[in-house]
Amino acid sequence: MEEPRETFSTSEGHGGEIVVETHVVESTESASHVHLACSRQHCAFPLDGDALCVWSTQDPSHQPLILRGHHRPVTAVAFGNAHPLLLCSASRDRVMMWNLGECREKMLDGQPPRGTVLHTLLGEVLCLRLSPDDRVAAVCAGERILMLDTELKQVCGLSGFSGFETSVWLWDGCSHLGPGASCRQREARVPRPGVLPFPLAQGVQFSQSRRALVELGRHRGPVTAAEFCPWQTHVIISASADRSFKVWDRRKGSLIHSSSVLTASSLLSLVLDPGSQQLVAGSADGQLWVFSLAEGHHYRCVTRVDLRKQRDTFSTRKLSSCPDSRLPPTKEEVEETLPVLSLAPCECELNASCLWIGSSAGLFIFNLANFELEAVLHFKEFGSLSIQVAGSCAMMSRPCGRKAFCLLSALFGKKIALLEVDLAALLRSQPRPGMGARLSVLPSSGVLPTSPLYFGPIEETSAKLAPQKRSAARAIVKDQPLVFHSKVASSGYTAAPRVTMFSPKTNVQNDGKRPSKCKNSYRCKDYPLESPLPSKLSRQLAVSHDQAAVHCVQYSAGDGQRLACGLANHLSLVFSADLTGTPAVFSGHSGAVSTVCWSHDGRWLLSASQDGTLRVWSARRQELALCLGKDMFPRPVRSAQFYYLDAFILLSSGPEFQLLKCHISTGKDDVRRYKQKSRCTPVLKLPTTEAVEVTSLSAVNEFYSYLVLAAGRNRTLEVFDLNAGRSAALLAGVHSRPIHQICQNKGSSFATQHPQAYHLFATTATGDGVKLWDMRTLRCERRFEGHPNRCHPCGIAWSPCGRYVACGAEDRHAYLYETSSSTFSRRLAGHSDTVMAVAFSPSAVQDLAGGRRLIRSRECLLHTTAHGHAGTSERPTAVSSTCAVRFL
Repeated sequence: MEEPRETFSTSEGHGGEIVVETHVVESTESASHVHLACSRQHCAFPLDGDALCVWSTQDPSHQPLILRGHHRPVTAVAFGNAHPLLLCSASRDRVMMWNLGECREKMLDGQPPRGTVLHTLLGEVLCLRLSPDDRVAAVCAGERILMLDTELKQVCGLSGFSGFETSVWLWDGCSHLGPGASCRQREARVPRPGVLPFPLAQGVQFSQSRRALVELGRHRGPVTAAEFCPWQTHVIISASADRSFKVWDRRKGSLIHSSSVLTASSLLSLVLDPGSQQLVAGSADGQLWVFSLAEGHHYRCVTRVDLRKQRDTFSTRKLSSCPDSRLPPTKEEVEETLPVLSLAPCECELNASCLWIGSSAGLFIFNLANFELEAVLHFKEFGSLSIQVAGSCAMMSRPCGRKAFCLLSALFGKKIALLEVDLAALLRSQPRPGMGARLSVLPSSGVLPTSPLYFGPIEETSAKLAPQKRSAARAIVKDQPLVFHSKVASSGYTAAPRVTMFSPKTNVQNDGKRPSKCKNSYRCKDYPLESPLPSKLSRQLAVSHDQAAVHCVQYSAGDGQRLACGLANHLSLVFSADLTGTPAVFSGHSGAVSTVCWSHDGRWLLSASQDGTLRVWSARRQELALCLGKDMFPRPVRSAQFYYLDAFILLSSGPEFQLLKCHISTGKDDVRRYKQKSRCTPVLKLPTTEAVEVTSLSAVNEFYSYLVLAAGRNRTLEVFDLNAGRSAALLAGVHSRPIHQICQNKGSSFATQHPQAYHLFATTATGDGVKLWDMRTLRCERRFEGHPNRCHPCGIAWSPCGRYVACGAEDRHAYLYETSSSTFSRRLAGHSDTVMAVAFSPSAVQDLAGGRRLIRSRECLLHTTAHGHAGTSERPTAVSSTCAVRFL
């Protein structure tokens, strides 16, 4: 056995220690396709074919433990989960169980370690697993799955014992193992009970016959992986070369669920995550499949991940953040395959469930929340490692999250090595875009004098001039009295009033609240933060009698009592929130209305159209207050909204966004009655860093915030700080396609959230699902991909409580996701086409959703549907004009 040697990182150009090769040994036979085992204290692998070698991961200098008892090469090894620590091994001739504590004691006493035979002559065993309590062993032999009891003192498949007989009958199979099982026997003379005269391996202990508890059904191919469910110990899941997985009830021996064929290659590995209750399966072609095992989810597929694409995306992000890092391989080099050889839980510093992915080219840390790679460790980047291409591997992380161990066997060779990985150093060496930005949606300082948002001096000047004028007026009145002759009756300016016209009310109890200037019969009620999801269809309403499409919807921000819809027939409609009465019609655009937005006080309605104009309407009088035409914007306005508590209008046109200071009024000029008093002044124009078209824009108007989010046509996301008047951060490759909507968690006047919750925002792109981001770190925290969205730009919306994200889909449903789960919580039906837009009511637990010429009401969410649009444009030419509102 060779001496341990250290390997240092070379990919980052510094001497930080990441990987240490603690053990390396060369066997006489290859173990490239053997299931290795790694626990928190030990790791085990076959040595010289039929022997087992156990290394200590706690003390590298500890003497290895050699276990001998098999006649044929060992094909699978597995550790137990309880105390004392057990080790199960399998070969073609037998399945054995070893108590490592007893074996080490015997080795120290100079005696050969002894194991117990559980079963014999099962054929080639590709996988072994022990139950959480170590009472049952799952043996995957060929297409079968056998459940063996590890506590009974009998050997399964052996018969012929009756007291003190002098012969033993050994069987290749048992009659109860299924039809067609061969049962060959041979007789051997036994001088005394329990001792066999024919040659046996040293350290084998035979007792009375054992029997199989349950034999589960068969796969159509060899079973390559099996796992016990941690939260349902009677459930076991198996994967096979037939490219499917099956869920079994081992107590009843029955099949619970059988999946369809998932991929073109064999499934090689499985892992179960108790936190998210998800199943992850890995295949030989580098595909990861994630399924939800939660109650009521019916083993639905959450997402599918291509490991090669994720690796390439990670490398691109690494190059953009670290220009000095190593360049990616050229096209002339041979592309390496990334089969998922092994999966294991990873306990690291990240606040999410992560997995170790072992492949032939390296190790990967996979985040189960956002389905992205957090770290990549290529074997070729560490030149002094003994194994550069792995044939099999097993991983384990320490509970503290600082160290991890990886046991490797060479694909081309006979070497076996144990690597110790410093998790903290590995994560620090990976690219972290936006980590140094320190952004916050909530302002942490006052407005700078140089900021375009600064307009304080005007208020201070006007406040100082008013007292001077009043004091001058008093001086003039005092110097020139109104009454000059004593015989003339006074006009009453110097006398007290004779009659009190309005006496103040002194018995009013307002509890320190300011009186409202406008009377409203609507009573404000707090939004229930723990409310259940919308489910019941309450109301539906036809939006238009023709085939006009609904492009966008939004509730009024102040009270949520009105709903605005932008139609393809150039109209904007405003309904009451309960969808009763006649809607208010706002006409004037000559193109489809693409954006509608309410002001914070609910007095104004902004609409942008494909005709290149932006209009601001009076919501009460239904008349135009401001119109900005093509002479002001060189390109059509894609996104527009009120900003900074209605002090500005924020819009995007081409590769830049503009900040407009507006004074909006419905009054007319006194001289030129045809001219409106509303005026607009450009304050700031900021282009994107890479001068690409802005596809979506978002900013908070419910409270003061300096940050603006802009998405570019080149799949970038840029954050602008308007207090400083510059770009603050740039993220590349946010989605696989350009972002068509950015939605921030803006909360509601009727709901109170934790201040840190306002840093969350969501982005969506066609064919790439929905991503949940944290503004403080600019990290993708979670990803939602349970809804079909391949062609149409389906919209998203945040609930006022901040717990849910709603999105449209192409299967005529609206989907509701809980922010703490990666799979959808509810699917709302009722439409006849693609759901294009969704909106939550800020005041009531209701939702609204749009469909063809119909509005359906359910509490909390509005969604609109598309009408058979095929293409790749950002907005469909025809969208269904129905809406639905769902109630609890």
